Amino acid sequence: MKALCVRLIMARVYLLIGGNMGERELNLKAARTMIAGAVGEILSASAVYETEAWGITDQPLFLNQAILVESQYDPQHILENILSIETRIGRKRVQKFGPRTIDIDILFYDNLVLNSSSLTIPHPEMQNRRFALAPLYEIAASLQHPVLNKTIAQLFDECPDKLVVKRIN
Repeated sequence: MKALCVRLIMARVYLLIGGNMGERELNLKAARTMIAGAVGEILSASAVYETEAWGITDQPLFLNQAILVESQYDPQHILENILSIETRIGRKRVQKFGPRTIDIDILFYDNLVLNSSSLTIPHPEMQNRRFALAPLYEIAASLQHPVLNKTIAQLFDECPDKLVVKRIN
């Protein structure tokens, strides 16, 4: 009898993590650790960027970081896991675009285009937000956006957002 070899199809998932409340650096570290345990292996991580707040600008500066994760999970399962991670790190959803201990967004899931009631992939506003594009540019400049048909480098160059984004490490 021949042995059956099962291979799991792994997805490449780009996430953006960030926050502006509490111990910002420790919150990012906790998020990375929990993501590695609940979503998949972190293959790459950008430097951390300090960024002005987007949307509601009268609040503390954010720290943001893009990470590439290899995951065996489908997007909905990943979403459930990252929402749980946000809660465990202390996120309370009080005000849209308001201050938060941690925020974890799915930017890309392979080349998937998904529009459901709970999740849109690629992230629908990423091309308009320098705080997302700058760290993503660092680890995936040539990545092609499957809807806009432009690379991250092109999107970064064309981004209308002029808020300050500063690489800190």
